[in-house]
Amino acid sequence: MASGKKIDPFLKTNNDTGFSANADNVGGRFINRDGTFNLRREGISFMRRYSVYHHMLTLPRWKFFGFLMLVYFILNLLFTGIYLLVGLDQLQGVIATDWWGKFKEAYFFSTETFTTVGYGRVNPIGDGANLVASIEAMAGFLSFALATGLMYGRFSRPRSFLLFSDFALVSPFKGGRALMFRFASFKDNHTLTDVEIRVNIGLRVPQDNGLMEYRYYDLGLERTRVESLPMNWTVVHPIDDKSPINGFNWEDMKDADVELYVLIRGFDDIYSNYVLQRTSYTYNEIQFDRKFLPMYRESDDGQTTILELHKLNEYVELTEKIPVSDGLTW
Repeated sequence: MASGKKIDPFLKTNNDTGFSANADNVGGRFINRDGTFNLRREGISFMRRYSVYHHMLTLPRWKFFGFLMLVYFILNLLFTGIYLLVGLDQLQGVIATDWWGKFKEAYFFSTETFTTVGYGRVNPIGDGANLVASIEAMAGFLSFALATGLMYGRFSRPRSFLLFSDFALVSPFKGGRALMFRFASFKDNHTLTDVEIRVNIGLRVPQDNGLMEYRYYDLGLERTRVESLPMNWTVVHPIDDKSPINGFNWEDMKDADVELYVLIRGFDDIYSNYVLQRTSYTYNEIQFDRKFLPMYRESDDGQTTILELHKLNEYVELTEKIPVSDGLTW
């Protein structure tokens, strides 16, 4: 740390995060903002590492349905090519005379066979075409069964549906300072209960031998549990003598390569199961001398509370800077 700030040596470290302490072997942040781990595996073949099922369950929705349509299109092109190789004389009812027209009729016959619709004008009459059509019909059954299973797996998979503020703020708190961020559930009729949160912090600190090492600490929070989460929750870590970032300014956090690791666990009544959500904040996503603005209001008729999700990231910059305690020095 070029700034000279020192962490209280009596603070208990958390050695159970699962992250490496060797600063030379770690690149970038540990956890991405979407909760995935910033990690790439190497050393064994791609096919052994890759899981089609898990990949399809975690794909964004537009990519998932786009992939299904692409596979459907490619498979039908493949069978269309086979029908053309076998010969269109084995397909009865083809009326097109030019090559493009014959290709289209073969393609749409393939889609009808693949989906088992079978409109009837074009039908196979040769042994080769009948064999291909029978194989394609079976492939269609299997493909739709797989697609149905994947869609059920995606829709039945418990999700937390939480939005996090883009930044964590260092704000005034009870005569001192506190590190804060907030989050809220954004789906209608979707409220988590028995919600618990845990926040760890990783810092890069110099050792006696001159090498850098990561140390991890549990951050003490004003509140670690709420019974339900119908509104937003502002998570508060008081920066006091028990805080590993006591006396830190932004430059100190940059020198220490600070990253907050957030883990939220709650019970979802809809899925009747517990859901988890992870995220993180690095030092460049922490802003000083700012304060969140309220993000809920009373309705015009005074009968309802309105949670304004578009204000999740709204804050005001303080005109008077929060004094920073001296802390410890090297």
